[in-house]
Amino acid sequence: MADRITSPSNPRIKSLARLAKRSERDATGLFLIEGERAVLRAIEAGVTIEQLVVCRELMRGPDAVQPSLPAPTIDVGRDAFAKLAYRAHPDGMLAVARQPDVAIESLALGDAPLVLIAEALEKPGNLGAILRAADAAGAAVVAADPATDLFNPNVVRASQGALFTVPVAVASPPSVITWAAGSDIDLYAASPDATTRLWDVDLTGATGIVVGSEHRGLSPAWDGVATPVSIPMAGDGDSLNAATAAALLLYEAVRQRVIA
Repeated sequence: MADRITSPSNPRIKSLARLAKRSERDATGLFLIEGERAVLRAIEAGVTIEQLVVCRELMRGPDAVQPSLPAPTIDVGRDAFAKLAYRAHPDGMLAVARQPDVAIESLALGDAPLVLIAEALEKPGNLGAILRAADAAGAAVVAADPATDLFNPNVVRASQGALFTVPVAVASPPSVITWAAGSDIDLYAASPDATTRLWDVDLTGATGIVVGSEHRGLSPAWDGVATPVSIPMAGDGDSLNAATAAALLLYEAVRQRVIA
């Protein structure tokens, strides 16, 4: 391990801190993973780790035993680590990782796949929560919006490591629709105005469930290609949080597959 870095103004720390910006992530193909659990899940999933940053004081004390990890390590002080950390209570471990391939053509699916397609979600936390729900339900996730940044630090953090365990892809809505047709995936679009309820459609085959942003809903691209379905609501609200709606839809598909 090289000499310890204590200053947040150190050039190496400032260089890593720039990965908070999407332009830097796009230019380098790198992103940050914070937290020991998330880092270990990324390694287990085969994500390429280029470098590790550790703060011994935060890793359960200066004498904590560090796990054996397959990458060069930078040892830093609290102030330097704080320059890079996003979590409110960092645990002293952060990884610089190579972005995996997210081309939709590379998405690996099994028989009768279940895919959650999220279009133009505004909040990184929602996308992270959807990844966690998909991980629990055994589903893949497609971000149907090329502007979506799966490697935003807030998405990575909110996913709690699910970003590395869930098959993911990013593509434009027309590309997703073409891909789904070529993969014989039936599409269902979540809509509060749909007269067909989610439990009245068969979700046991190859299924793609499409959810949109909470403010704008789905774009017209899905009209005529995805069957609208609704989640019955007894209250006065006209919509659910996007991640909540996604979880309900995914688990209705899981329920049908369990009893089929």
